[in-house]
Amino acid sequence: MKLYETPRTPNPRRVHIFMAEKNIDIPRVAVNLATGEHKGDAFRKVTAVQRVPALELDDGTVIAESVAICRYLEELHPEPALFGRDARERALVEMWSRHVEFYLAQPIFAAFRHINPAMASMEQPQIAEWGEANKLKAVDFMRVLDQELANRAFIAGDAFSIADITAICVVDFGKVAKIAVPDDLVNFNRWRAEVSARPSASAT
Repeated sequence: MKLYETPRTPNPRRVHIFMAEKNIDIPRVAVNLATGEHKGDAFRKVTAVQRVPALELDDGTVIAESVAICRYLEELHPEPALFGRDARERALVEMWSRHVEFYLAQPIFAAFRHINPAMASMEQPQIAEWGEANKLKAVDFMRVLDQELANRAFIAGDAFSIADITAICVVDFGKVAKIAVPDDLVNFNRWRAEVSARPSASAT
């Protein structure tokens, strides 16, 4: 296997943290987004969607979506379970993972793409007002999570999961979109500090 990725970007980072939690090492191939390498013919042969990360299996199969890659690795390395340990947990992890993607990740990415001048050539039209509106949407969902985290250690329950991995990656990326986490979100900030202190959070 080999993993096509771009260091320090949110979706490849999800896979890095997941692999670190499971102590998995996979050879990496760097893809330079800044130079448009992902849009070139060579990478198009790897994946038609031309996005990172992409996991190429030994038989040539390519899995080109971060959570799908993580699910595949979970099947190969089931412990520790990061998608839930039984039917109830798996459903809750799926639910909260989707909530995080829809209500936190998408607004943060929209804010970045519509406000950051470096994205002007990639996001046409770039609408600053839409970016600002999405910053507010992201903070609103942080407040939802703050209320939920008053009652449990992690986003989907009492165990660290892919939902936490996705959330910490996009919240950290929010700095680039100039989205600050309000100081009054005590539970959310506690969760963030604890997840950030895990060795896997610094995986590259």
